[in-house]
Amino acid sequence: MNSMRNSIFLVLVFVVLMLTNACNGIKINKKELNDNNVSTINYVPDKATAIKIAEAVWLPIYGEKIYSQKPYMVSLKDDSIWIVTGTLAENKRGGVAYIEIQKKDCKILKVTHGK
Repeated sequence: MNSMRNSIFLVLVFVVLMLTNACNGIKINKKELNDNNVSTINYVPDKATAIKIAEAVWLPIYGEKIYSQKPYMVSLKDDSIWIVTGTLAENKRGGVAYIEIQKKDCKILKVTHGK
């Protein structure tokens, strides 16, 4: 009986040590990914992606009417911030939706709508 308890105890200690070691490896790999790769990834690489993000942000705020502001105007400011604005038809009055999206991390910097 003592021998069986000792065997179970040793197996449990071994399992705990293995899990601890595995978890430490995961933390190291996450840190390496964060330190080496995040600064080089552009999460909003192009105009099409910027438009999709803009629509996803605008839709809950302004509703379906944002689609009447197509085609959207898209520009890249200082190679780091996407600016997406709606357009108005020639005979329409009012403002358009506007958004600024950071290219490197998809952070929304500004959302407005003109009058």
